[in-house]
Amino acid sequence: MARNDMNRPTMKISYNAPAALTFALISLIALVANHFTNGWANAELFSVYRCPLTDPLAWFRFFGHVLGHSGYSHYIGNMVLILVLGPNLEDRFGSWTVLWAILFTALVSGLVQFIFFPGSALLGASGIVFMMILLSSFGGVRNGTIPTTLILVAVFYLGGELWDAIFIRDNISQLTHIIGGLCGTVLGFALSGRR
Repeated sequence: MARNDMNRPTMKISYNAPAALTFALISLIALVANHFTNGWANAELFSVYRCPLTDPLAWFRFFGHVLGHSGYSHYIGNMVLILVLGPNLEDRFGSWTVLWAILFTALVSGLVQFIFFPGSALLGASGIVFMMILLSSFGGVRNGTIPTTLILVAVFYLGGELWDAIFIRDNISQLTHIIGGLCGTVLGFALSGRR
């Protein structure tokens, strides 16, 4: 073997953000499962809605609704942002912390949907996306100072969602975006204080 070949760096594929990558993969499996079950998977597993708590799947749905998506474009729209934001968050806070943040946000948004909106169902990871957006903006929080970028992100995203919730009637749950953003803010302050 020539000497030059031995010094050449080798490229490896890295599973660099386990929480974000695993979330995207499980969500893709949920999307495929929904397609092959003609909507049964989303209706029974990957949507949260008011139902008797004696239904064992009700408890899974409090978390599983973030895995379900109405179609490929819905899935891609959420996953691109999760895969962009996830690696930085996992580098900063750790994969386990990001996983707990995802579960916390899923539970809070699932409970709000279950309790306050009995006539509708919720699915999708947009609450997780908004949690990650707000949590990402906490990168500059140091020594008791709040960076201007955090304030602007909160105003632009949460303000925009409040505006849309009041003035636009569509099939998008702005409340879920707001809850995700609030979860990201609470988690950001908690994690910044701990660090």
